[in-house]
Amino acid sequence: MSLRMGIRPLMVCSALLAVAPGAFAQTKVAVINLQQAVFESAEIKKANTEMTAKYKARDDELEQIKAQGAAATQKLQAGQDTLTPEQQTALEAQVARLQRDLQRKNEDLQADVQRDRDEILSKSSDRMTAIVKKIAEDRGFDVVVEASGTVYFKPATDITKDATAAYDQAYPPAGAAKPAAPAKPAGK
Repeated sequence: MSLRMGIRPLMVCSALLAVAPGAFAQTKVAVINLQQAVFESAEIKKANTEMTAKYKARDDELEQIKAQGAAATQKLQAGQDTLTPEQQTALEAQVARLQRDLQRKNEDLQADVQRDRDEILSKSSDRMTAIVKKIAEDRGFDVVVEASGTVYFKPATDITKDATAAYDQAYPPAGAAKPAAPAKPAGK
């Protein structure tokens, strides 16, 4: 009976070893810097240029208010001994008003820029995620990980540029000609 008890565990171990190669199949992994892929897309570059142009007048207005405030402050400091108390009070009030206007307009501008930026990036990030998923499925990747969360990866596993090219192919900026399809890398 002791021989039988010794053979049974041996048979179980043999069966597990026979199944093990399939259970421990190598996982195919790709790495992407998703932020870089999104920011290097033609759509985001175009949106950045358009936003800069859209808010240029308001930015120029802020610079003008800053200059007026600096001039009024300089006039107040230079004329401390020569200005009447009424003139000093008027200049101090002007400086305070300009500072309030500058702060309010700057906050409004930043809120508008942030709202537009968030809207654009949200849409682009969702689209890029779909592109990455398609690349992973087409190339047989089991997992795609964010590059910032890895300690080390081989450059050959990085699909950032491929994702940007595929994104630009799928979503060319309005008014731009659709670029040629990117060539598939050999062996992938």
